[in-house]
Amino acid sequence: MPPILLSRPLDGPLPAPIWPPGVALAPAGQFSPEQLHALLVAGYAQGGGTAGECASWWTALVNDSEYDPELVFVAVSGEEPIGLCQCWTSAFIKDLVVLPQWRGKGVGSALVLTALAAFAARGAAAVALKVEAGNSKAQALYAQLGFQAPT
Repeated sequence: MPPILLSRPLDGPLPAPIWPPGVALAPAGQFSPEQLHALLVAGYAQGGGTAGECASWWTALVNDSEYDPELVFVAVSGEEPIGLCQCWTSAFIKDLVVLPQWRGKGVGSALVLTALAAFAARGAAAVALKVEAGNSKAQALYAQLGFQAPT
């Protein structure tokens, strides 16, 4: 099945991200491409997306006209990256991954709310993303955060 396109308007106040105890936002620049790639691979290991081989993934990412390092959000526990939300400048969430042992604790919600706030600050009217049709947990998360299929 093809992925489902979802969007969320940014026309009202946004809830502030609530980070789980011991989890914080860290600048993506403090991590190597290999660390970020490993996070994607681990996050997608049970399905939902792919990252490809590290060198080609990184080259394609940083050379994409919509790449902005300020739109890569990394959640950490201590010094360890546990979640990643990578967005395009077109107000599109490209990747959202959370390590399996951290799922269901609010890390994904906090990352998405951080991305929404960044796009609102940039003047975006809405944010879009795609989710796998069979990924009901991700769909539930996005619905909870106000994302809907276009009508």
